[in-house]
Amino acid sequence: MTQDTVDATPQQTHPDRGGAGTPLLQAKTLTKHFPLGGGAVVRAVDGVDFAVMKGETLGVVGESGCGKSTTARVVMQLIPQDKGEMLFDGEIVGGQALTLKDYRRQAQMVFQDSYASLNPRLTIEDSIAFGPTVHGVSKANAVLKARDLLQRVGLDPARFAARYPHELSGGQRQRVNIARALALGPRLVILDEAVSALDKSVEAQVLNLLADLREEFGLTYIFISHDLNVVRFISDRVMVMYLGEVVEIGPVEELYGDPRHPYTRALLSAMPSMDPDNRTMEAPLAGDPPNPINPPEGCRFHPRCPHAQTVCAKVKPVLATVGEGARQVACHMQVPGSGHSHAPALEVAA
Repeated sequence: MTQDTVDATPQQTHPDRGGAGTPLLQAKTLTKHFPLGGGAVVRAVDGVDFAVMKGETLGVVGESGCGKSTTARVVMQLIPQDKGEMLFDGEIVGGQALTLKDYRRQAQMVFQDSYASLNPRLTIEDSIAFGPTVHGVSKANAVLKARDLLQRVGLDPARFAARYPHELSGGQRQRVNIARALALGPRLVILDEAVSALDKSVEAQVLNLLADLREEFGLTYIFISHDLNVVRFISDRVMVMYLGEVVEIGPVEELYGDPRHPYTRALLSAMPSMDPDNRTMEAPLAGDPPNPINPPEGCRFHPRCPHAQTVCAKVKPVLATVGEGARQVACHMQVPGSGHSHAPALEVAA
């Protein structure tokens, strides 16, 4: 095996500073508001806290406009946050120890629109090789790496390397985007609706490819999707967002089997069923999400919640741990002594 062949293999060379049991990414009070003029702002992401463990896939779900994609772009630092901070393997993103350039070598993103994500004037090979050359890899080694990655994502380099994006199908272009994301040997890959524009047969192939690549390269994924069945298939944990906030986080099967937040229950009840005796006969939710410019006081879901009470309109629920610690929910019904009639009773000390 030649040295060029070794260099062409996308290896992660970044040290694991915290060990296997520590989060790869931690977001603390992440906030992003978009000004509209006159003092008004769109509260796209409003104080989000979450962690992504090493080697896991964190699914992110919620209605359109809930802040999923904005969160992804802030995590990728395509847009800066207004408040809050992110820790990547224990280091502050953008700090002295982990500059944005160093961070972007370790975190990459795959977008929904596979065609708009690629430069139409670059060949497939050049699109994949571009990132490594920017980060100091020689042109020859970058091309070798691009061809190796094309092979790994199921595209024969002899057939596809010299083609242009318009000559490929949507599924093939998305495979190219995945290969391009892996070209720098990242540890974290953010997938923002990466399979939603594909037909179901191609979607299944890409999902299986993502699972294989995660195993092969030890990747960590943040997977954003409207398709709850796809999220269930690929994710280890799921984060549910509503109007710029996190309302529930938990292991995928536990959350799908026993959703604790009323919004999570409404989302899951909207999933289509193959059982004709289990059809959804009425809409699980009424109305549209409130205006993100002027969100409701207290719990932002309370205007649409069938269990809303006075405390919900007055007091903002915090994202609290429930059960044995695997689940976090922002709902007064889950907090002992919150003032909601369905809340658990406070435990009295012996």
